[in-house]
Amino acid sequence: MSLGTLVLAVLILSAAAFVAGRRFALSRAGGDPRRLHSLPGHYGQHAALLTAVPALALLVLWLGVQPLVIELRVATLLPATDDATTASLAMAEVRRISEGLDRLVVAEGLSDRDLAALTPEGLAPRLRAVGAAVADITPQTLDAARAHRALQASFGLWMSVLVLGASLGGVALALLRTAPDFRARNVSERFIMWILIAASLVAVATTVGIVLSLVFETMHFFRLYPAQDFFFSLTWNPQFRGGSDLGIWPLLWGTIYISIIALVVAVPIGLLTAIYLSEYAGPRTRGWAKPAIEILAGIPTIVYGLFALITVGPALRDWFAQPLGLGSSSSSVMTAGLVMGIMLIPFISSLSDDIINAVPQSLRDGSYGLGATQSETVKQVILPAALPGIVGAILLGASRAIGETMIVVLGAGAAAKLSMNPFEAMTTVTVKIVSQLTGDTEFASPETLVAFALGLTLFVITLVLNVLALYIVRKYREQYE
Repeated sequence: MSLGTLVLAVLILSAAAFVAGRRFALSRAGGDPRRLHSLPGHYGQHAALLTAVPALALLVLWLGVQPLVIELRVATLLPATDDATTASLAMAEVRRISEGLDRLVVAEGLSDRDLAALTPEGLAPRLRAVGAAVADITPQTLDAARAHRALQASFGLWMSVLVLGASLGGVALALLRTAPDFRARNVSERFIMWILIAASLVAVATTVGIVLSLVFETMHFFRLYPAQDFFFSLTWNPQFRGGSDLGIWPLLWGTIYISIIALVVAVPIGLLTAIYLSEYAGPRTRGWAKPAIEILAGIPTIVYGLFALITVGPALRDWFAQPLGLGSSSSSVMTAGLVMGIMLIPFISSLSDDIINAVPQSLRDGSYGLGATQSETVKQVILPAALPGIVGAILLGASRAIGETMIVVLGAGAAAKLSMNPFEAMTTVTVKIVSQLTGDTEFASPETLVAFALGLTLFVITLVLNVLALYIVRKYREQYE
């Protein structure tokens, strides 16, 4: 049974349990809902939750554990090695061959007996013909792939049996607990509360997992490459044959330079736009201007990148860079910064507009009553009151600028250098993270693992900026009763 079919079956059983639980509760009360402690729907909800939630939780747990168990059993069929990278690559090849065998069964209608009769000679071209990216196949790898496929089928069958069994067991338990004096409403509310807590913990656990993955891989990188060279070297020159210079400063400088230009463009325009829309524009003007600005937020970043490459870059080169003798390339920091600033305008303006509109009208009325003009009210009353939200909008824009990739690739190029010339090509941390992790490279090499160190450094910088901004906001925020 496929995963989608299994989930659908559990949901259908859950819906059936809701109806059965509701009807069973009414039957136990002699058809009189007044004799029930809770509403009939609460009994149905209790039955549906007991049917679906434990079964789906078991399914998620099984899907997380199954690959580990299968790989541990299959690893015994592969040649022993002390190199973790070699073992990982061998297991990845086994998985690819196993997936290829599944495709081959579908494409050629092979039976299990036919698969058992296959030999490594000539199998690789047949697997490539069905879309499996496999290299040369050895007898040991083929045996391991067969075992991997058989274990997946066996574990999949047991998963279906156990999940459906848990679902049916939930139905039976719910019906056994159903009685007129059973507090179905309280149990259901408590059940839902724990579901919400679990959902919250998923977000926290995901964040912790991301950080730990970055930390562990970064520690692995610093065992291969000196930390002082990474943090203090001014040269970025990765060489996969050895002798690399992996200093972060050229990438960090490009990230900061482009982000500053983007914020210099986006913050004034976005904030002034928000002030106009919230304090000066009439309902009719606001009705068409705000949606028109927010359309910019829905444009894919690749489109902004093409705009930078085709339009903005050549224009800046022809009108400013070449006449001033500052460069001859259409890829530059200024190109990426200007286009990125345009992209950030709707984020800053929309959020700032919402925050300004949330300022109490009584503050405006009091300011006008004291004789202040509209511009004085905006400057001395509204903006101080809306400062936390405005700073949050700017931080959101800064985070988006720091993490942007496509605009930088197409607009600023990929040159890692330290320069003050805004019309020279540069690159950012995010671009190099992508470039170091793509291509046919050895994952355990420092030239690849440096991507995790770059990611962790970027995470720490963003965290420090957020903490600093929170401190500033709390210190200078005006309090109102």
